[in-house]
Amino acid sequence: MSTTSRPVSATPEQVWSVLSDGWLYALWVVGAARMRGVDDTWPDVGSQLHHSVGSWPLLIDDTTEVLEVEENRRLLLLARGWPAGQAHVEIIVEPRGAGAVVTMVEQATSGPGALIPKVIQDPQLHLRNVEALNRLAHLVEGRTR
Repeated sequence: MSTTSRPVSATPEQVWSVLSDGWLYALWVVGAARMRGVDDTWPDVGSQLHHSVGSWPLLIDDTTEVLEVEENRRLLLLARGWPAGQAHVEIIVEPRGAGAVVTMVEQATSGPGALIPKVIQDPQLHLRNVEALNRLAHLVEGRTR
């Protein structure tokens, strides 16, 4: 299980405004190439993002589903990216001073990715999530200026 955190110069509500706009997902999630659709009820439990992963011309259409949600605080997602597999991704937003800290906890749950030993898997997930949180922070902070 990989855990990555980053401070953001924005309130938890401002961070949540980006997280709750599923059309922005491909702007900050590393590996997501494009959005194909967002359920009208996003980010309610059971709602899905319909996205593609990879690089053209090798794009794979898949989905990410909300498993649990606490508005302005937490999302637990089932992220699919077959044939690599699927993962649970928990995004936690906590207030810190005038801003927030965003934490991503990710664990491969099935498919070939889950077979990779944790000692190899976790550093790779961490590096990817450092970049994802940097993108998210820039997106949130840019919208709040």
